[in-house]
Amino acid sequence: LNLSGNTPKTPKVLNVLALLLGPRFSTDVVIVETSDHARLSLKLSYNWFFDIDKKNQEQAALLFSVPDFIGDFCKAIASRVRGSVASQSFDHFHKYSADLIRKAVFGADEAGNIRNRFHFKSNNLIITNIDIQSVEPVDQRTRDALQKSVQLAIEITTKSQEATARHEAERREQEAKGRLERQKIDDEAEAEKARKNLLSLQAASAAVESTGTASAEAKARAEAAKIEGESNVTNAKLKAEAQSTKASVQLKILQNEQQTEISHKKAWNTLEIKKADELAGIEASKFKSIVDAIGAETLKKISQAGPEMQAKLLSGLGLKSFMITDGNHPINLFSTAAGLIGSSQ
Repeated sequence: LNLSGNTPKTPKVLNVLALLLGPRFSTDVVIVETSDHARLSLKLSYNWFFDIDKKNQEQAALLFSVPDFIGDFCKAIASRVRGSVASQSFDHFHKYSADLIRKAVFGADEAGNIRNRFHFKSNNLIITNIDIQSVEPVDQRTRDALQKSVQLAIEITTKSQEATARHEAERREQEAKGRLERQKIDDEAEAEKARKNLLSLQAASAAVESTGTASAEAKARAEAAKIEGESNVTNAKLKAEAQSTKASVQLKILQNEQQTEISHKKAWNTLEIKKADELAGIEASKFKSIVDAIGAETLKKISQAGPEMQAKLLSGLGLKSFMITDGNHPINLFSTAAGLIGSSQ
């Protein structure tokens, strides 16, 4: 078999020994022209297969009834596409190219729905799908128009989206305002209802107040008199208890003051005695320390020396005066100390 090949299809390009039943696909380029003379190059891809019963010899024989079935169905489809595009303007075809081509090839049923297959009865070839791989203008004028159309379509789409977004924002704003107004009306209604209830309660309270004022005042006066009498009795009891408590407290305070004064005197006398004992001990210790520091020989020399020498020795030792006695004749240090203090004064 000699079949058409290449893209666009050229007759007698393929020489085959076996005919494949499919499903397969073929690609072709179709030059079309719109009603406003825009020439376009369409690259289309077709899915096809042979719908036959392999056990039926008559149907098998139909496979070879069309020698170049590829070129035949490509020409048939191209013819339908050209006829459909020729009646459409460029802008309309550019927007709805897929639907226009599929409808031109497959046709439509009574309801206007596009069919899904194209049947060649001569050899039972079925076209199941058409894929539009590209749409390119042939001349520069058409290419410029296509670019302009694309830009216009993008601009229209953008403006449409902006308008839709603006409309949606306005709609939401209106809905929010409506909800706010409705909530405001509901709040005012609730406030009016609460105000009505308040007025009813005030009226009822005023009625109760006007009818029960006299009895309430009488009861209040009786209760006040009773409370006043009880209060006077209670005050008298409290005053008596206060006087008794005051006398007891004063007596206790006096006893505590006397006891405190006695304790203070005892403590003072004890401290004075202790102070005198400690002073005597301090003087005795001091004198003993001085004597031990001077030594027996030094004391002997001092007793034998004259007055001037004794004064120098005493000043050298840090002593103003001293007294020497033996252990057989003790001296009253208290009276001696008092005499020394008096003599120094």
